[in-house]
Amino acid sequence: MFAGLLRVSGLFLLAYLAGSLPTAQLVAWAFGQKDLRSVGSRTVSATGVYYHVSRWLFWPVAAVDILKVAAVTWLGLELGVGRGAAAGAGLIAVAGHCWPVWLGFRGGRGVTGFLGLWLVLFPPGAIWLLAGLILGRLGLLAQTAAGTLAALATWPLVLTALGLPGDLVLAAWACLGLTVIKRLEANRIGLPADPAARRRVFLNRLLWDRDVGPREPWVER
Repeated sequence: MFAGLLRVSGLFLLAYLAGSLPTAQLVAWAFGQKDLRSVGSRTVSATGVYYHVSRWLFWPVAAVDILKVAAVTWLGLELGVGRGAAAGAGLIAVAGHCWPVWLGFRGGRGVTGFLGLWLVLFPPGAIWLLAGLILGRLGLLAQTAAGTLAALATWPLVLTALGLPGDLVLAAWACLGLTVIKRLEANRIGLPADPAARRRVFLNRLLWDRDVGPREPWVER
C-alpha cells in the first residue's frame, strides 16, 4: 500500500511540475520578449502567443501544452495506478498550467490541457471539446469561449447518458469546475468597486472569458 501511495504521490508531483512548464511564456520571451501576463487577456496561453508574438507559433505551443497533459495521464495508466488516478494526474497537470509556480500562479486557461487529457482517457471527449471550440469560433455557439463552456458543461451529461464509468464522469465535471474557477479568478485581474459592475464582470468572465463585451479590444490591448 505504501509503495502504491508513493507512486501516486510522485505521479501527481510530476504532473503539476509538467503542467507548470510555461510553454507560451518561454516562447514569448524567446521570440517577442513580452510578458503575456501584462498584455491582452493576461493569460499565458497559445492564444496569447497568437495575438502578441506570432500566429505561426500558436501551433507548436498548443501542441506542447496538449502533450504535457497527455503524457502524464498516459504515464498514470502505464504505472497501473488506475484510470481515476491517471485522470487526477492529468487534471493536476491542467491546474499546473492554470496556476504555474514559476509565474506567480498566473497561467493559462487549460483548454489545450483538457484536449490532452481526453485524448488519452476517452478520445471522443477531445472531439467533443474541439467541436465546441470550432463551433464557437465560427459563431454558431456565439464565440469561442462560449462554445468551449458549452462543450465542457454538456460533456459530463453526455457521459452519464451513455452510461460510462463514474471516473470519467467525475473527470468531466472536474474539467468544468477548473474552467469556471479559472475564468472567474482571471489571473487576479482587479474588479470594479461598484457591485453591479462587478457582477457584470463576473458574468462576462464566465460566459466570454473576459471582462468586457467586445473580444478584439480585450485580447489585442
